[in-house]
Amino acid sequence: MNPLYEKMKVSVFERMSLAAAKHGAVNLGQGFPDFGWPEEILDEAARALKESSNQYAPSRGLPQLREAIADHYGRHFGQELDPDHICVTSGATEALGAIILSAVEPGDEVVIFTPAYDSYAPMIRRAGATPREVALRPPGWRIERDALQAAVTPRTRAILFNNPQNPTGRLFGADELQVIADVAIAHDLTVISDEVWEHVLLNPPRNGEGGDHPKDGGGGVVQGSEPHPSALRAATSPSRGGFVPLATLPGMAERTLKAGSAGKIFSLTGWKVGWIVASPENAALAARAHQFLTFSTAPNLQAAVALGLSDGDSWIDPMRQRFARALKQMSEGLNAAGYAVLEPASTYFLCVDLRASGLEVDDETFAKAAVEQAGVATVPVSAFAEDNPSRHLVRLCFAKRDETIDAGVEAMARAREFFA
Repeated sequence: MNPLYEKMKVSVFERMSLAAAKHGAVNLGQGFPDFGWPEEILDEAARALKESSNQYAPSRGLPQLREAIADHYGRHFGQELDPDHICVTSGATEALGAIILSAVEPGDEVVIFTPAYDSYAPMIRRAGATPREVALRPPGWRIERDALQAAVTPRTRAILFNNPQNPTGRLFGADELQVIADVAIAHDLTVISDEVWEHVLLNPPRNGEGGDHPKDGGGGVVQGSEPHPSALRAATSPSRGGFVPLATLPGMAERTLKAGSAGKIFSLTGWKVGWIVASPENAALAARAHQFLTFSTAPNLQAAVALGLSDGDSWIDPMRQRFARALKQMSEGLNAAGYAVLEPASTYFLCVDLRASGLEVDDETFAKAAVEQAGVATVPVSAFAEDNPSRHLVRLCFAKRDETIDAGVEAMARAREFFA
């Protein structure tokens, strides 16, 4: 059997979810919301299932969905796209897999920023390439030009960039985006841009200047901070004031391949509907890899997502506000229990700094005790890096109903008592 998979551990999400089920714990580890999906989109999926085709969809996606994706990015970010720029995939993870397989060759190197989503390194290795980590450090999680430049070698083919970033919740600033662009252009690199969290903005910065938080002046530990009022303003209008697609920077459209996700936009993660956005030439190459991965995605789900993107901008604001309220509820509860919280600008995850909370315990030890004895599943952030990871942070998902958040916070309070 393939030694890559023989040596590979089960994903941290699967591991912690299985532990939560075994011990009857509140699952704040795996990142899926239990609220927030628009009923109209579900109704359209049901209608299309009964009334439309249930056979293979075109491999690159239904024409109406590809058109809807292109139009959506035109409205929100001013991008001039058409269906030839789009390939629909079975989730963003498959999109990333297809992009990596089409963009890198055996012997290449791909730069990733850690902590990083855990599919990146295995998929890079599956393509025969080698991941090279650039570590981002808490509490600021900033991208530094010198660190990125030092990671580039003659074998570097691509940079894999996640913005907004999971698991840190960081929305990178304009200066950091320019660093990525400058290095990519200077070394003629492809950029694989994982932008699935583009609309899940909780605390957009003033004037679009990056993901630092106004109460601490630099993205550090924030205790119980309110979502910034600009979050609500940005949510009711095109997203120019917060998230910026990397491809919109000068010189980047032809070298950037983006992964997007309907699951994140509409809180429908189980549907696994994602897409690739790239130049027509690069999109066609990625589509050739996609055709031998999943080939196509369920047509009724594609039709429903097309409706959501075409008629769904009004749903973005309520989604953001609901996640912001959930963040506030969990953050305030954890603060009251004595935890130091790193407030996210995006995603539906927050990180707890165990060391800053006065707990001298590593993240794996804490997570094990929390799920087995206190009744709450978290994710140790050290699982998101291989080279010298931070070992004093755990990640929690706050995209949960009020009662789930309350139960999770109560369990976290019990877990703290084990190590205080």
